[in-house]
Amino acid sequence: MSISWQDFEKVDIRAGTIVRAEPFEGARKPAIKVWVDLGESGVKKSSAQITDLYTPETLIGKKVVCVVNFPPRQIGSFMSEVLVTGFPDANNHIVLCTPDSDVPNGARLF
Repeated sequence: MSISWQDFEKVDIRAGTIVRAEPFEGARKPAIKVWVDLGESGVKKSSAQITDLYTPETLIGKKVVCVVNFPPRQIGSFMSEVLVTGFPDANNHIVLCTPDSDVPNGARLF
C-alpha cells in the first residue's frame, strides 16, 4: 500500500535522549518506563517492551527516535505520551532506532 507525502508528513517523528528509566513493575508484559528529552517539546514518557536487550541503567543518555503525535495511551498505571521506535531482531527482541550521529533533541525526521 502506497501513501502520499502528505500522509507521511502527518507522522511527527523526532529524536530525543532518554534521561530517566525504571522497570515497569506490574506491567502485563515486561517493560521499562522511559522519560525522553525531546528538546522544546519537553520530557515525555513512554512504556517500552525492550527488556530482552536493555536495562534501565543502559538506557540513560541513549538517543532514540520517537513518534510524538499519537494520542497519549494509558498502559496499566502509566500514561505513555510517545512511541519509542524499534525493530525486531532475528530473535524477535526489539532493537531501538537510534540516529547514527548526534542530532539535537527534538530534531524532526524528514
